[in-house]
Amino acid sequence: MLYWTFILWFLQIPKFVSAIKTVNISKCYYQTTEDFHHEGDVMIGAFFPIHTYYSGKKIPHPFLPYYYIDNHIQYNFKNYQYILALVFAIEEINGNPNILPNISLGFDFYNVRFTEKDTLMNAFNWFTNRRKKKILPNYNCNKKKISAALTGTSWTTSAQISTLFQLFKFPQISYGPYDPILSDRSQYFSLYQMAPKYTSLSHGIVSLMVHFRWSWVGLILPDDHKGNKILPEIKEYMQRKGVCIAFVKMIPATWTSHFSKFWENIDEVNVIIIYGDIDSLEILMRNIGQRLLTLKVWVLNIEPHVTYYGDYFLLDSFHGSLIFTHHYRKNFEFINFIQTVNPYKYPEDIYLPKLWHLFFKCSFSDIDCQLLANCQANASLDVLPCHIFDIAMSEESKTIYNAVYALAHSLHVMSIQQIQIQPHENGDVLVFSPWQVITILNTFLKEIDERDNMSLDWRQKLNAEYDILNLWNLPKGLGLKVKIGSFSANTAQDQQLSLSEEMIQWPEGFSDIPQSVCSESCGPGFRKIILEGKAICCYNCTPCAEDEISNETDVDQCVKCPESHYSNTEKNHCFQKTVIFLAYEDPLGMTLACIALCLSALTAFVIGIFVKYRDTPIVKANNRALSYTLLITLTFCFLCSLNFIGQPNLATCILQQTTFGVAFTMALATVLAKAITVVIAFKATFPGRMVRWLMMSRAPNYIIPICTLIQLLLCGIWMATSPPFIDNDVHTEHGYIIIFCNKGSSFAFHCVLGYLCSLAFGGYTVAFLSRNLPGTFNESKFLSFSMLVFFCVWVTFLPVYHSTKGKFIVAMEVFAILASSAALLGFIFGPKCYIILIRPDRNSFKHVRDKTHSRRNKTYVM
Repeated sequence: MLYWTFILWFLQIPKFVSAIKTVNISKCYYQTTEDFHHEGDVMIGAFFPIHTYYSGKKIPHPFLPYYYIDNHIQYNFKNYQYILALVFAIEEINGNPNILPNISLGFDFYNVRFTEKDTLMNAFNWFTNRRKKKILPNYNCNKKKISAALTGTSWTTSAQISTLFQLFKFPQISYGPYDPILSDRSQYFSLYQMAPKYTSLSHGIVSLMVHFRWSWVGLILPDDHKGNKILPEIKEYMQRKGVCIAFVKMIPATWTSHFSKFWENIDEVNVIIIYGDIDSLEILMRNIGQRLLTLKVWVLNIEPHVTYYGDYFLLDSFHGSLIFTHHYRKNFEFINFIQTVNPYKYPEDIYLPKLWHLFFKCSFSDIDCQLLANCQANASLDVLPCHIFDIAMSEESKTIYNAVYALAHSLHVMSIQQIQIQPHENGDVLVFSPWQVITILNTFLKEIDERDNMSLDWRQKLNAEYDILNLWNLPKGLGLKVKIGSFSANTAQDQQLSLSEEMIQWPEGFSDIPQSVCSESCGPGFRKIILEGKAICCYNCTPCAEDEISNETDVDQCVKCPESHYSNTEKNHCFQKTVIFLAYEDPLGMTLACIALCLSALTAFVIGIFVKYRDTPIVKANNRALSYTLLITLTFCFLCSLNFIGQPNLATCILQQTTFGVAFTMALATVLAKAITVVIAFKATFPGRMVRWLMMSRAPNYIIPICTLIQLLLCGIWMATSPPFIDNDVHTEHGYIIIFCNKGSSFAFHCVLGYLCSLAFGGYTVAFLSRNLPGTFNESKFLSFSMLVFFCVWVTFLPVYHSTKGKFIVAMEVFAILASSAALLGFIFGPKCYIILIRPDRNSFKHVRDKTHSRRNKTYVM
């Protein structure tokens, strides 16, 4: 694209540079009139801004008021298309036998880009058939019938001329941009506006901002009623769509050098919206071009009307601009018509000779300033650069074209009515009174004046549709306007804006879509924090909280994942949590299960030893039945820990607590019974009636069922009131759902533990008090130490239980069960197994007698 652009630049532009700079411009170029005439039976007044005068030092003329000696003329040849659109429409109508047969349309042109006095004077001269110059040959003023006037482009021009025309109820059609002031029928009852109303332009511009994520933009508006009307409308749309305005600059009515501060904070944004009409934006556009503001994307509602004939710098401020224009069908006939236009075809035209002289090296006659036929070959308007003259029909030209057709159809209806009422003789021209024209126009243009979204091209439905053009002007002078999209307010909201981004050429300095934001976007996984005292588009970004995500940019709030899901590290996706528990496949669960089985097997082995050596003194001396009971109970204590491992269900949750409580109650009650039995056995040396009864009735053995029944009662109340149930923990481990058995009632669980600890403490107390009683196989010391260890294990378990989460709390409970059970097994039966297996010489009656005799001898000696 860059190669092609430079080729165009080098091939096309130099010939115009030479035409302007190297050829001496004739003085006839600067001599012009303010009007010219195109013959017809019915005349249309055309008031177009084609040329203007400017004064450098404003030196007053010695005798002409409102004139300056140093006046210089300046042509705006882009506006010359208005005249060609008028001629094109008139020639089409004159050549159409179905519209105004036997009646030809003509026009009188007047330039209006001058002073208010001259504008009103031109309107008065046309209205009264007076002309500044001499009457044209073969021109009969009495035959001339005027029908309506075309005025614009500024609303002030139309309003000024209307002050004269409405005195006589003379019809006036404005081709300038729609203005709400001119729609006031009480003030401008004879004025009609042809331009469609920009009902959804603000919506379209804001939609473009949202599409490109331009949230921090500037806004430039004319400081008039139109600017003040559109400002709140744009602000409302922007606020609704989250777009912020960095600044609002109102274009002053009088632009002076004191307005250099106008551009002070222009660098805050990369995108600036400019809204207005040609007249209100003319000086602004020129100033932008002079300042060479190339690093900006200008979003406009009109095409830049800036012409520099001798300025061919490479860069242009408006290159890459985006322009909203009303959608019309392309008129190829108009382009073909332009290719045939030349000053010899329309000799009355005062501007074509200027164009041919300036760009095609045509010469003027020194005598009467008539154009000579010594021009370049194939001279045509369609070869001129677009920034000088554009062959594509502009919006104003389209409105002029439609206005001429609207007027012609109105006159056609009037002619039919007059023929029906009063037939006339051949050759007579119909008489059209202004009030008749106004009446027909009022009926014919009603739907347009009420802004019913209708266009007379011809009766084409507009549907509030806009074309979005991209201005290609690199190098400067290329001036291509490329349609890159459209906006239609009447379609579905997600289909209103259509863009071909790959076709867009951005301003020089931007290799990709420009960014225009106050703060960098918050990507997925982050949310916005609005800064206090700042616009909503100015914010900081903060990461989403745990288990919250955001998978879009610039979100205000993160979305919390469901409890069954968790957020990934980037906080932009929710993933299903993995269900875990203390499983047998888990290393920790497998280790605890193996320890439980090994200790159960060890207990069974001890039982086997005691059964095998049941008649030995050490087994018989410590109440053999209670030892068997304790060993069997310890086996169940080890095995009950397996209820805590594996996937929980309602049955295992209930069995966990009941089997644990009952098994340990029986074990501790057995230890208590053994301790009491030791005390009773040594008291038997001096037996009383009570001791004798206790020995004969074996009362200590009843301790086991009594204590067990109490524990069963506690467990029964627990299971009846608040039984354990299956619960899950979704917060402890990130990305996991932990299934566990909820105790149901924490109070009941602590009551069970408290009861067990009271039994352990009771057993420890009895055993500790009987530790010094004489006896060869006195196990009181071992019983007291095992109870002490048991008590310490469960007292230590409680704080650890309340501080541990997840499956480790289950593992801690299993560990406490195994540790306390192993303490009972090891400290009570370890020494006995040592004697039975390692020191069998001490497990004999002879050893017992010798030790007893030895103890008695020591007593006697003492």
